[in-house]
This record gives sequence, structure tokens and C-alpha cells, in this order.
Amino acid sequence: MTTTTSDCSAEELLRGQRVALVGKLAGMPKREAQQLVRQQGGIILERPDASATLLVVGEEELPLGDGPAEGAFDEAVRGAVDRGTLEIIGETQLWQRLGLVDREPYIHPLYTPAMLAQLLGVGVSAIRRWQRRGWIVPVREVRRLPYFDFQEVATARRLTELLASGMSPATIAKKLAELERYLPDIKRPLAQLSIIVEGKHLLLRQGDGLVEPSGQLRFDFGAAADGRSRATQETVAMASDILTFAGRAPHDWTATPAEMVQLAGQLEDEGQLQAAAEMYRSAMAAGGPRAEIWLLLAELLYQMQDLPAARERYYMAVELDEDYVEARANLGCVLSELGEQELAISAFEGALAFHDDYPDVHYHLARTLDEADRAAEAVSHWEAFLRLAPSSPWADEARLRLGR
Repeated sequence: MTTTTSDCSAEELLRGQRVALVGKLAGMPKREAQQLVRQQGGIILERPDASATLLVVGEEELPLGDGPAEGAFDEAVRGAVDRGTLEIIGETQLWQRLGLVDREPYIHPLYTPAMLAQLLGVGVSAIRRWQRRGWIVPVREVRRLPYFDFQEVATARRLTELLASGMSPATIAKKLAELERYLPDIKRPLAQLSIIVEGKHLLLRQGDGLVEPSGQLRFDFGAAADGRSRATQETVAMASDILTFAGRAPHDWTATPAEMVQLAGQLEDEGQLQAAAEMYRSAMAAGGPRAEIWLLLAELLYQMQDLPAARERYYMAVELDEDYVEARANLGCVLSELGEQELAISAFEGALAFHDDYPDVHYHLARTLDEADRAAEAVSHWEAFLRLAPSSPWADEARLRLGR
């Protein structure tokens, strides 16, 4: 297998290289990836053959093993690998060589919580709870705004499959803990293992077979069929106490503020939105106001369709932390929905003043400017959005607005 020096630039690396992209890419559409390769001097092959010098395996279905699946390539290709004339790398390595993961100002291989939620068809609050649990991990944060790469997108897709199979978030947490106990070297099973969802069962792919993490019987998820674990039932009871004894002083509550925030997330998972809101309020009553908790409460109130209340909580988050760009962005969205277009535009512009490469804000600001009959001003923001997030779920709308 050929190798390259780490100080070689992307252009030097790909000039004259005959590159084949195999499988579905997770980071961007295949056509855009081919264009990037050509821009760096590479020659695209529609199918891998013996003349290929670089073969990139897509990572839509994570994780990749040490090499391509048995039978994926013909003898000529395997012979080229054996001779050392063909290098096989994963999609991640290609993006790193092209500088798309770590280099500014490229944000488009990364997803904000809102973009990831739109892509998966779930609520932004769910993305945030998965992040708090450590199920998905941002590769970077800009003024509190997390960005997730395509590996985390794949992990999030696993989570949506698990939830769609009927598992509750508490059950997922329990089963992942069991996996970590059986496999102590694996800290993030969803990201590191090839986990297959079959009904309400988690199976590990091993060779051509599917086995339990213990190597024995399959996990039994029947105990969670009612969708509510004992821990969740206890949480609901604790929240009921908060509602019943709302007048009690904070020191009468035994949980810490951090535990209250965690309990609020569990209640939210169960659809107990009012109880979750009370839990967030109790956390701040006990530990003092915090911008991130105001944001969580604002998002919850938005889910409850109480837009005026959500607006005020977003304002509070910004007052506590003026460069909390996600709070400014969400405030702008709520103001826009409330018909306060000029205030929404100001909120979006405020967010961009702190983080000019925030793709979501360019998108929402462009839409708001269009709705305010300021289409000429919107153009630069549609263009900025496409530059920053060309593979976003909203990119087609941006191209349509620009007449492309």
C-alpha cells in the first residue's frame, strides 16, 4: 500500500491520482466529493479498476472494518492493493487530507443541532439530550454552538433507529451501559461498534453472523415494552412532588441542580413536558440562573407552543451570556414566528456579529429578509449559507431562492 507524508498538501496529494469513491458517503453528496477531488488535481474513476491509485470507502454505514468487505472488489483491484499501487482509505481520511474537518472556514461537512435534527426528522431538543448523555459528541464548539461531523450523524441515525423500534431513551441508556460492561475498552458503543437493530434487539455484527455482546443469548427488551423504566417512574413521581409542593424552599429538595437538569431531560423524553419545565425552574431556583438552562427551558416552552414565554427565556439566556449565539439564533426564529420581523433580523445580525460562519443564522436571516420584502439584502445570506453548508437539508431551498 502506498503512503504519503503528513506535510504533503491536499493538492500535491491528489494531483494525478486516479480516485474511485466506493459506497455511500456520509459527509456530502458523491457528486460534490468528486468535484472536490477534481479541484485538487485528482482523476475520478466511476468504478475501481487496476489503474486506480486511491480508493475511498464511504462511511454512511459505520463503522468500517479494517478493509473493504469480502467480495466488494474484483481480483484486479485486490492485486493492485497487494502490489502497493493502490491505497485504500476511509472517507474520514479523505476529508482530513482535503482539510475539510479541521481547517477554517469550512463548516459544510459539519452539522449544527438544528441541521442534524432536520436531517433526521427529530426535535432539536432530542439532539441536545443525546449530546448531554454523551451519545453524540461535537467535534468543535463555537461560542457554545456544537458542530457534529458525519461520524456523529451516523451515530444519531442509529439512535433514531432504536427509538423507532420502540425502545425508550432510558432503555437505550441501560443497554448501552450493558455493552460497555461486557466490552470495557469500548466507551461509545453506538459510534465504535457495528450495531444492528432487529426489532427491539441490539445485535453486534461479527464476521458473517450476529451475536449478543455477551457472546451468549440476545438481550431481552420485553421488560421495557411499556415504554417506561423503573427509574423513569421514580422521576415522574419526583416531578409530581415538585408540582404538589411548589411552595417548598429549594433546600427541601434533595437532588442537586445538575441532577434536576438530568431528571428534566428524562421527563422530556417521556413527554412529561410540564413536569420537565418545573424541574428546570427548580434547578435554577436551587443553583441560580444559568444561560444554558434558560435555553433548555425556552426550547421546552416552544415545544409546548408557548412562544411568548419561550421568547422571554431566550432573552434571559442572551442577557446572561451575550455571545451565546445559539440563544440569539433561536430568539430570532421565535420573534419571526411571532411576526416581529425587524426584531428577528436584529437578533440574527447579533448572532452573526459573534459567529459570522453560523450557517443556520444565514439561512433564517435570508428567509426573514425575503419575508420583509428585503430580497436584495437576503441574497448575500443565501450565498453565505450555501458556501458554508452546501449539503444541508435546506440547501435546495437556498438554491431555489437564488434561481439556481
